[in-house]
Amino acid sequence: MEVCRFAPSTTGPAHPGTLLAALLCWLDARSRGARLLLRLEDLDPERCRPEWGSAMQRDLAWLGLDWDEVTEQHAFGARHDAALDRLAEAGRLYPCSCSRARIREAGERARDGGWRYPGWCRERGLPPGGWRACREPLRVRLPEDRVELRDESGRDLSQHPAAELGDPVVRRRDGAMAYLLATVVDDGASGVTRVVRGHDLAASSATQVLLQRLLGLPQPVYRHHLLLLEERPGDGPNPKLAKFHGAIGIDELRCDYAAEALCGVLAQAAGLWSGSAPTIPGALLADFSWDRVTAEDRPLRVVREAGTARLALL
Repeated sequence: MEVCRFAPSTTGPAHPGTLLAALLCWLDARSRGARLLLRLEDLDPERCRPEWGSAMQRDLAWLGLDWDEVTEQHAFGARHDAALDRLAEAGRLYPCSCSRARIREAGERARDGGWRYPGWCRERGLPPGGWRACREPLRVRLPEDRVELRDESGRDLSQHPAAELGDPVVRRRDGAMAYLLATVVDDGASGVTRVVRGHDLAASSATQVLLQRLLGLPQPVYRHHLLLLEERPGDGPNPKLAKFHGAIGIDELRCDYAAEALCGVLAQAAGLWSGSAPTIPGALLADFSWDRVTAEDRPLRVVREAGTARLALL
């Protein structure tokens, strides 16, 4: 049986982008008869809160989405540590003292829009006590391989991660496991065969494939989808468009939308529904096909009038 997962970070309330990603993942899995997991990614000690994980489950259920299993990522610390042990045994882990500011000053842009790590600490070894005795961030020394990869939609994800992005951090200075390693380990442990997510994460796919190879884990099929964008003030006459996050949260939306009405707006934004008439996820299943999902990002505007807040597609 195929296994899919939706893995939102619990760093704040759900927003329209979260809900669209959850809906598309749910439709993909249920249309295929796949097992569907909800994994709450709550490893960041500074930004994640238990109450946001509970709220995420409540809000996804309110929209009409269900799961075959719900897990919290912080419970998997033992297997994350075991992965670090394997990378250390293979001579792949090293401490890194380079600050984000210093890396940014090097001025090497990475393919994912961030800053490429130039590899200044790449030849350092672990301290005598191993990675557990290290108080600095840990990076993994990637193979010098080019990864040839396309996702299910045909998007070219091929990359030479070590050259184009640099070695990734796999454990932060505060001891928290980094997203890239944790998600690879947890997908492998759960038997995930399909990863459906927004295309903002597409640039990390090749690095994840290399980590899978280093750890002897299977490679899932990837599918990346559109994002919802919001208008933000710009320097010129036209506003900038950025990933929809923070303009309006689920609590405010629930004051002005029934679940069916909001589902209709999200389905319309994805190209799966004509007009914004109310609907439910189950009603979208019969005709669901990725061929019907628009490939282009969809801008939204939050319209506030007379004490209400509505979403308008642009």
